Amino acid sequence: MPAMNVLAAVFRGPRRPLSIETLLLDPPGAGEVLVRMVASGVCHSDLHVVDGEWARPADVAFGHEGAGVIEALGPEVAGLAVGDLVVLAWTAPCAACSVCRRGEPWLCVDPRGSGHRLSPQQVRLRRSDGSPVGAYSGIGTFAERQVVAAKAAIRVDPRTPPVIAALVGCAVTTGVGAVLNTAAVQAGESVVVIGAGGVGLSSIMAAVMSGAHPVVAIDAVPAKLTLAQEAGATHAATPDRAPALVAELTEGGADHVLEAIGLSETVELAIDLTRPGGTTTLVGMTPQGERASIDVYRFVEEGRRLLGSNYGSAVPSRDFPRICDLYLDGRLPLDLLVTERIGLDGLEEAFAAMRRRDGARRVVVF
Repeated sequence: MPAMNVLAAVFRGPRRPLSIETLLLDPPGAGEVLVRMVASGVCHSDLHVVDGEWARPADVAFGHEGAGVIEALGPEVAGLAVGDLVVLAWTAPCAACSVCRRGEPWLCVDPRGSGHRLSPQQVRLRRSDGSPVGAYSGIGTFAERQVVAAKAAIRVDPRTPPVIAALVGCAVTTGVGAVLNTAAVQAGESVVVIGAGGVGLSSIMAAVMSGAHPVVAIDAVPAKLTLAQEAGATHAATPDRAPALVAELTEGGADHVLEAIGLSETVELAIDLTRPGGTTTLVGMTPQGERASIDVYRFVEEGRRLLGSNYGSAVPSRDFPRICDLYLDGRLPLDLLVTERIGLDGLEEAFAAMRRRDGARRVVVF
């Protein structure tokens, strides 16, 4: 198979616009697949990188939340076929390291397809002058086509709409997994979700599906609170009104509070809204190095729990198909997350909208 031309949005460094370029894509190697991308969500994690809050290498095809259709298989690929609809995982557990073996594969120390495909053995994208271009998080989903590790391509039900499949690749799995996997919310427990973006709305949907009550959404943007109630939240409030509302609805705080923004002040608010003996789960990613304060004496005396939830403590091969099935069964109203469908030329405006906290999720459609 010869190299082919693909259009991609390339990250050139922090605080610089993405570069829309035509690149050469080499065919898949051993253990790899060629994927024709159908959709890619624009994630707040992307904005952290673009705005220089997370250090990441330049000269990579950007994006990490996407879905596509397999067009070709490299050697030594089993379990996938041309034509499969796949959601791409920016980390896929190796199943062999000590962390995977002890039952925490979401913390795998040697995930398949991760990194940014910058080593000579991994590079599949290049410019016409031969200079290499990596793939952000191993999948670089802001590209018309991409070569990825086969283990990072997770087959899902082909009835799943492309834009929904794309969002399952990060936001939805992060939010749903935080409720089902990390916090393990049970029916009848009270839940507060701080932040009603793509991740927070997904957490709200999962809490409702789990039978939690009440389910309280907290956000500073009124339009997002409206979305949260459409997603099933029983109550909604701005941060300044949250303490009074939670006190009114619960006895001493919520059983579970999930922070889905990633700011020190909302982390502290989340802890304050949690009842003694309750669980605070941190889902939102802060800028690197950001710290929050807690009253350690009170935290210990009241027997509280604080959990971190990376990627919803998910196993992509298990959770991607399960979440798509829940959507198809009508149990997760994920269509609410899609604010706008855009092309690659709409990425800069999508980032600007995120800075304004406007909408839930914008999705590139190819």
